Amino acid sequence: MSLRPIVTACVAFCLALLSFAHTARADVLQPGYLELDEQTQGTWKVIWKAPILGGIAIRARPSLPEWCKLSRGEPRLQGAALVETMTATCSKPLAGGKVGLKGLERGYTDALLRIAPLGEPVDAQRLTPDAPFITVPVKPDRWQVARTYLSLGIEHILTGWDHFLFVLCLVLLIRRGWQVAKTVTAFTVAHSLTLAATTLGLFTIPRRPVEICIALSIVFLAVEIVKEDPAHPRLTSRVPWLVAFSFGLLHGFGFAAALAEIGVPQSDVPMALFSFNVGVEIGQLAIVALGFAIIALVKRFAASAEVRLRHIAAYLIGSTAAFWMIQRAVL
Repeated sequence: MSLRPIVTACVAFCLALLSFAHTARADVLQPGYLELDEQTQGTWKVIWKAPILGGIAIRARPSLPEWCKLSRGEPRLQGAALVETMTATCSKPLAGGKVGLKGLERGYTDALLRIAPLGEPVDAQRLTPDAPFITVPVKPDRWQVARTYLSLGIEHILTGWDHFLFVLCLVLLIRRGWQVAKTVTAFTVAHSLTLAATTLGLFTIPRRPVEICIALSIVFLAVEIVKEDPAHPRLTSRVPWLVAFSFGLLHGFGFAAALAEIGVPQSDVPMALFSFNVGVEIGQLAIVALGFAIIALVKRFAASAEVRLRHIAAYLIGSTAAFWMIQRAVL
């Protein structure tokens, strides 16, 4: 069998993947956040956080049942979102009524909805352009917060291209099952530490330098793939877990920044944080599985071109990450 069609297909796939990542935001998870917190019987504090995407804030408005009167607030700029705090007065409980965002169906992002009635479990659900309203359940599900933030964690790692490419680089560099398992575990432990510490407010780091350094970490791994020499193993080959742990601390700040943009329900921080992190790990395992699947296919059908293909992938990934690094430094 000729290797040319296989090599061409692999290169075309890598180019398509990297060209999309090149034009996409490295970290694309940026939903809106609508919170309803009952202060006294029938009186609700309503917070609507509309993300600014492409320089334009999502033009959706909170919508409550007809037995609620919603006041207007004064929007204020907070990070990459417009935040508006309002008050709603309702003549009866929200249970059974429709709550959501009017106008979200014309947007291009999702939104998180958190409802915290007095003396009842918190209900957290996801609103989408296809389903911008939900019917408030009579008996809130205590595990809804966990499910919502679990799905957000999975989405973040799979659509946050910088984290995706970093984990993929680890697999392409190490290529040995047990060694990859130890390395990814070290990365997991490290980013879990900084994610938790930052989310809990123990310390913070400005987002821009963190994002620049995350892109640099991908460039570093891409260079390590190209310069790999079995006869003279480099630091990454000798102690990959140490390198992964060091960069994992950095990536944890990136995860925390994304989680801060989403919004974390203050009364459910432990559950939301844990679920989001578990979701990240599930997505991470999916990336590892993808990496090993690619390696297995190349070894089966194009073993003689394995090194060449790995170098092509490293150059494409490194070039994309270098572009991100420059973009984040100058914009």
